[in-house]
Amino acid sequence: MRLYHGSNVEITVPDLSRSKPFKDFGRGFYLSPDFEQAISRARQMVSMHKQGLPIVSTFEWDSGRADEIGLSIKIFDDYSEEWAQFVLSNRDKDRPQLPHTFDIVIGPVADDSVTYQLRRYVRGYIGIKELIEELKYNKGITMQYFFGTGKALSTLKRI
Repeated sequence: MRLYHGSNVEITVPDLSRSKPFKDFGRGFYLSPDFEQAISRARQMVSMHKQGLPIVSTFEWDSGRADEIGLSIKIFDDYSEEWAQFVLSNRDKDRPQLPHTFDIVIGPVADDSVTYQLRRYVRGYIGIKELIEELKYNKGITMQYFFGTGKALSTLKRI
């Protein structure tokens, strides 16, 4: 399967130490099966960092190899209460460690207002059903692929 990573720099070899914590599925390397989503993310990175050019790095993911080497994979097919709770736990800055042990996580992208919405939920201003609705990506369901371990990254090939 072809996956794309949008950034303001070219990624030839993913480096987990450069990944930021407290993202939807935790600290890891994120890709999308949607080229347009990746180029949009690349443009955001250029704008945010005020440097570089929008670059999409392309990888081939060998899901068969992931099964072969026994990687732990979690898949969220759609927005759900379980997905929202998972995102909430990964974005919890009071947790020093990654709250899960999955090598790979596949699931929907949360809307850019995720931090604000999670804060509203934690403070009790909205319930879980409203949180799920608020976190839905405004362009429809768009999936993201999280690779959180070296073993997971070994199933990716730069093309």
